[in-house]
Amino acid sequence: MLEQLSRLGDAAGEEIAAAKDAAQLEEVRVRYLGKRGLVTGVLRGLGTVDPVRRPVVGEAANRLKLELEAKLATRRGELQEGRPRPRAAFDVTLPGWVVTRGGAHPLRRIQEEIEGIFLGMGFTVAEGPEIESEYYNFEALNMPAGHPARDMQDSFYFGDGWVLRTQTSPVQIRSMEETCPRLPVKIIAPGRVYRRDQADATHSPIFHQVEGLLVDEGISLANLKGVLGLFAREMFGEGTRIRLRPSFFPFTEPSAEVDVSCAICAGRGCRTCKGTGWLEILGAGMVHPRVLAAGGYDPERVSGFAFGMGIERIAMLKLGVDDLRVFFQNDLRFLEQF
Repeated sequence: MLEQLSRLGDAAGEEIAAAKDAAQLEEVRVRYLGKRGLVTGVLRGLGTVDPVRRPVVGEAANRLKLELEAKLATRRGELQEGRPRPRAAFDVTLPGWVVTRGGAHPLRRIQEEIEGIFLGMGFTVAEGPEIESEYYNFEALNMPAGHPARDMQDSFYFGDGWVLRTQTSPVQIRSMEETCPRLPVKIIAPGRVYRRDQADATHSPIFHQVEGLLVDEGISLANLKGVLGLFAREMFGEGTRIRLRPSFFPFTEPSAEVDVSCAICAGRGCRTCKGTGWLEILGAGMVHPRVLAAGGYDPERVSGFAFGMGIERIAMLKLGVDDLRVFFQNDLRFLEQF
């Protein structure tokens, strides 16, 4: 009896798989599982089976019935998927659906424009993790524990030495470690960064930066000014000028704030630039010897410059936006302007 059930199962499985349409599949179901089906007949004949073997045969017959029902359901679904679905009725006099065309977010467009300018100068794009160790985010950048500069970057800590990165500068250290001892190191590092700032017109707990780094023999402040001057002209227009003002950053020495001439008043002074004729866009400087050493390079043999800019800041100046928060509110009335 068990051998008979096995043969029935094999034969039924082959016929189910070979069924070309729902009608053939129904014929297979009736032949094996109908009221007078072959498997049904075995179940009805259990009363004639030796009582000792009856439970074993009954269990096998019921198991086969369930297996065949599952195969039938699977094959039925396959046949239905292959059949064209009936078209839903609709009123052809109704107006059609307006399909709106999407576009890149303004911050993405500005980031790609920044990347394109520096790629044209021979820089490459580097990336790093957004959850960083305190070593890469602070210590390797000349900000050891207790350094007052850390207070300027109130951070989101995970404990055990991990933090949401407050800048993309850690990518500079990672890039130097990966490249050392080869020269040059010539990268930009765009990406999201996080600080515990209250959201207002000029601050957000999440924003975007582009850091730049060039390390080689004989790099000077003149190289930095030339690169940033070219970037400013490409980004804001041919007549744009830059100026460097002394500042402090723990990872550069000397350090500078970089301003561009106001595009609104051509440097004559207006409300946008508060009468100065200049707008601050980024910070920069010569890479501190300790940072070069942390990256594996000999500060006595090589030098370099670094710079960092906020993409939102560039976008606000480029697009004439006066509130940073609108970039994150997903208001189509704002986004569709760009």
